Amino acid sequence: MTTTVKPSCDTSRNGSTPSNTPTCALCPGPLPNPRARYCSPAHRQRAFRLRRVKLASVDERQLRAELRSRGALVAHTVYECSVCGERMVGDRRCAQDNVFCRALGLGGRCGGCDEPILLAELLELEVLPQSPIP
Repeated sequence: MTTTVKPSCDTSRNGSTPSNTPTCALCPGPLPNPRARYCSPAHRQRAFRLRRVKLASVDERQLRAELRSRGALVAHTVYECSVCGERMVGDRRCAQDNVFCRALGLGGRCGGCDEPILLAELLELEVLPQSPIP
């Protein structure tokens, strides 16, 4: 006769304790009654406002004109080498292949990985074909 041992999990060593009490959707606070979703009217109102936040619209032409007037358009433009496919921010010429690159659009460097990223990719916008960027 073999007995099966049921594995036990000690969640307290990980800093978490199993809890069956529901908490507020915005904070770890307890709920006033079982049907509530938020611990206070202030959190209910905050959740309502967060659900209805309008995304900021970006006018690329206006942004491009502003950068051009500051003399910073080239520094905020992402270029791609037609030979090796490498993307660069602010560099019009590929140092590896010694050719001029084509401009993809406005962008910068990713804060997490330091890779060039287009503004349209960051904001998940659909980009329409446009005239070449000077």
